[in-house]
Amino acid sequence: MKAFSELPEEFKTEEVRVYHDILSKKTGSLILKRVTDILISLVLLIFLIIPIIVICIVVRLDSSGPIFFRQERVTTYGKRFKILKFRTMVADAEKLGTFVTTCGDDRVTGAGKILRKYRLDELPQIFNVLSGNMSLVGTRPEVPKYVECYEPEYYATLLIPAGVTSPAALMYKDEQKLLESQENADEVYLNTILPEKMKYNLQYTKEFGFRSDIKIMFKTVRDVL
Repeated sequence: MKAFSELPEEFKTEEVRVYHDILSKKTGSLILKRVTDILISLVLLIFLIIPIIVICIVVRLDSSGPIFFRQERVTTYGKRFKILKFRTMVADAEKLGTFVTTCGDDRVTGAGKILRKYRLDELPQIFNVLSGNMSLVGTRPEVPKYVECYEPEYYATLLIPAGVTSPAALMYKDEQKLLESQENADEVYLNTILPEKMKYNLQYTKEFGFRSDIKIMFKTVRDVL
């Protein structure tokens, strides 16, 4: 955890200081979190390497375009990185619509519908976790466009690594359906859904603990199953 004085300028607010002071007292839990991320990711990679190879082949055969989808997201202290997913949309989908995906989005491929339904498109994020840009549990990383619109307190969610899963992600697992009939999905997401998700993200950040992370992981597996 960086000292408060070393944080980016947009983080140096009283709203963020409250969360920074809390997390600064949980150094042991943060170290254990990183060690656990590495160990679990390595074990998962061993067991999932064959399914990952199979999905690579399916995505390649299903539609033209790259196997993986890379998109710039924001993680700890505002650092930008490329999140890695299996491609579930047509090539250059971002140029054809919004940053968010709605239910029935015609940009989603046949294989992509199945991968999204069972969250298999998220499997490559194991490599993001191993690189240190993400954690197994934490606030889901947003695109820079949305982060630039953050309220001061929202930056507190960037004090710890972005996560593959989170309480907000579990609560809004049907987010696509909420955006289905919206004319401007980006605007609705930014002004309505994101503030609601941030309530859970901020609560997670304030109450962060190793045991709670384990519970969230098990709940994610249960929900997927």
